[in-house]
Formats: sequence, C-alpha cells, structure tokens
Amino acid sequence: MTTPDTDRPAKDRPDSDRPETDRPDLPETSRSLPITMLRARETMMAPIRQMLQKVDVTEQQWRVLRVLDERGTMDPKDLAQGACLLNPSLTRIMQHLERKGLIRRKDHPSDRRKVLLDITPEGVALLKAAAPQSQAIFARLEEQFGREKMERLLDLLNELSELDLD
Repeated sequence: MTTPDTDRPAKDRPDSDRPETDRPDLPETSRSLPITMLRARETMMAPIRQMLQKVDVTEQQWRVLRVLDERGTMDPKDLAQGACLLNPSLTRIMQHLERKGLIRRKDHPSDRRKVLLDITPEGVALLKAAAPQSQAIFARLEEQFGREKMERLLDLLNELSELDLD
C-alpha cells in the first residue's frame, strides 16, 4: 500500500516549503492512534453499513438491538453505555425502534418511575436475517487479517477501552 503525500512527514513531501521546525511536535497521522482507529473503523464499517441498509437500521440502532439481544432486558442508562451511545441519542433511537416494533418498554418491577427495555421477536428476527451477511463479512476479515491477529486486536482494544485517561 502506498502512502499518500499527506501522510509523509512535511520535510519529505515535494510540495512542502515549510521548515520542519514549524511543525507541531505530533506523531505522523499514520502513527496516531485516534486517526488510525478511525481509518480502521471506516474500513470495517463500509460493508457493515451496506448490510444494515438491507435490513433498514442504522449503526446505532443495530448496536442497541445487539446489546439487548446479548444481555436481555435492560435499564436505558445501562443500554446506552453498552451500545456506546449518549442518553439523549438513545431516547430518539428507542422511540424509532419501538415504532418499528423491534424493541418494547416494560414497567420496572420495583420503581414505577423507571422503564426497562427488551428486544421483541421481530427484533431478534431482524438480527437473524442479517446474521449470514455479518458472518460473511467477518469471515472475509478473518481470512485477510488472520484469526489470531483478530483475537489479539480485540483483546488489546478491550484492554484499551478499560483505561481511565481523564
């Protein structure tokens, strides 16, 4: 894979007339963890987005359905955290998924002010309908990237997500 001129150090680019000393002391974008993670995410998400389009859900809605399917009935706050969403975003997504019949609200058994969320059989059916294409995408990834590297990457990313950098 060739590196675009914009990823090369300024001093190595043919169009650069800026002295190296004028550059901020930052890693090249190809060695920047946030940028590299975004590039990897976009590579991974392109076929996923095509799959989601076929079942008419967004990335965020998919995450909500996946988390509810995996963990069962949940409090919205815990669901937002599990699906990597902000609470206000979840409220809008919940309303949309509820209108589509993919999730349902339940009364909290001990606190009438709270609700719980659950996936419906229609929501499970949607996940099942998308599962073969999802599995095919991840089989291609595993074939090209390698199972061992994939498992190691997932372990490292899960470990990274547990850090408290604040």
